[in-house]
Amino acid sequence: MNRMIVTSRVGSDGILHVTVPVGTADADKEVRVTIEPAWTNGAVQDDYIEWLRAVAGRWQGEFYRPPQDALEERESLT
Repeated sequence: MNRMIVTSRVGSDGILHVTVPVGTADADKEVRVTIEPAWTNGAVQDDYIEWLRAVAGRWQGEFYRPPQDALEERESLT
């Protein structure tokens, strides 16, 4: 059985009905169903791209890394 992506719409009653014909060769096999929102209108993706463009390249100045503590010596496990 190959991976499938099926797009469906939740009804006004809040119930999602999904029918997926996989064929008799795949009968009696276990499958996994994942429910996640589809990016139907692209609004979320557009907002992310806009935010990314706003912050990309905005850092001005030098990066500073404070001095690190000495590495702790531990007993050998063997």
